[in-house]
Amino acid sequence: MFNYIIRRLLLMIPTFLGATMLVFVILQMAPGGPLEKTIMQIQMGASQGGGESGATSSGSSGAGTLLPKRALKELERFYGFDKPIWQRYLIWLGVWEREIKHRTLFFKIGDTEVKKNMGKRRYAFVRKKGAELEVYNVDGNISTLWTARFDMDISDDEILNFDALKSSGKLQDISKLEATIFETEYSGVLTGNLGKSYTYQQPVLEVMKPRFKISILLGLTGFLISYLVCIPLGIKKALNHGSKFDLISSAIVFMAYSIPGWAFGGVLLVLLGGGSFWDVFPLGGLHSPQEIWVNLSFFEKILDQLHHVILPIIAWTIGSFATLTVLMKNSLLDNMSQDYIRTAFAKGLSEKRVIWVHAVRNSIIPIASGIGYIIATIIAGSYFIEMIFNINGFGKMGFQAILDRDYPITMGFLVIAVIIRLIANLLSDLALAAVDPRIRFK
Repeated sequence: MFNYIIRRLLLMIPTFLGATMLVFVILQMAPGGPLEKTIMQIQMGASQGGGESGATSSGSSGAGTLLPKRALKELERFYGFDKPIWQRYLIWLGVWEREIKHRTLFFKIGDTEVKKNMGKRRYAFVRKKGAELEVYNVDGNISTLWTARFDMDISDDEILNFDALKSSGKLQDISKLEATIFETEYSGVLTGNLGKSYTYQQPVLEVMKPRFKISILLGLTGFLISYLVCIPLGIKKALNHGSKFDLISSAIVFMAYSIPGWAFGGVLLVLLGGGSFWDVFPLGGLHSPQEIWVNLSFFEKILDQLHHVILPIIAWTIGSFATLTVLMKNSLLDNMSQDYIRTAFAKGLSEKRVIWVHAVRNSIIPIASGIGYIIATIIAGSYFIEMIFNINGFGKMGFQAILDRDYPITMGFLVIAVIIRLIANLLSDLALAAVDPRIRFK
């Protein structure tokens, strides 16, 4: 079994890379990204303030901006749009060096070397060719700590032919060359760094942690309730097939299944939420307002939280009720008509033993094969329900990040969702092997 798990984990790598690469490219190429959004905000602020000094009409977004090239380059560097898209993906993965700190150097027209203190060390930056800089320690050894490049509103060719251009009068207003140096490191998804949120200005993992706990709490609770209710209900319906109980329960289950969970949650809020006719449950959130919550005792907090999560959990589980119940019923009916069941009865085994020991175990096999899909859907696909009930969970965070063009959180959400789905598929295989005696790991 251990070898099987290792092989499955290795097969997950191409799936993970393919999914993340596809979404990454789409996000980077989609219009209205964070760079364009920031430029638009600056334009609106400048137009309202009436200031257009230093305006230029060129930019990477293809539209005219009020920003000078220097400021536009700084924005591109901040959002990571100053590099080819393939290099951005490798940086995001953590297999390409990421620029983490930068300093500014100034070269006079005739200079070929500048020395500068960087923390506790002193480095010499030697101008080699055009926009290239070579970095040395003061003792003359080559340094790999810093990378550098010229960052000006003139091209490399103009830098190479600087003296000729200056003598011709084209660059008389420029008296020095400006270079930006960077400290780099390998830091990305593979090293546990999902980046920093544009919206919250915090590391993505710090933003995700409390919200992921909420989704796990509600999702797994709904998952357990679904199995604890649907499997016995499906068995009961199979044993009473065609009875009045079977018909009524089927009608109720399929009516609930026809309504999406988020829509059913809205109906529950209208009928039972605060301000409605019955006014039984609160309108949203996981607990009472903070000023009330802090004054509650431990057991009062438990009761208060249970009071708040009843409606969301019902909405979470309603969609899987019909699928699991009908699947369990049909699987049991199919097994009850098999030859091995008739043989068990012919041997004199009691009906209870035949049903619960032989038939039910084999009937659970189809349900076990889908356990991973249900786990992944409940944990990572709950954004609409969280929006309806105003719960700051994992799904709502991912949905809002897409609207806000917060690419680090969007990609972080994708990473977690893909990993959950892949691990859930592995859990499905293990659960199937546990209940199906015909499957053996070799």
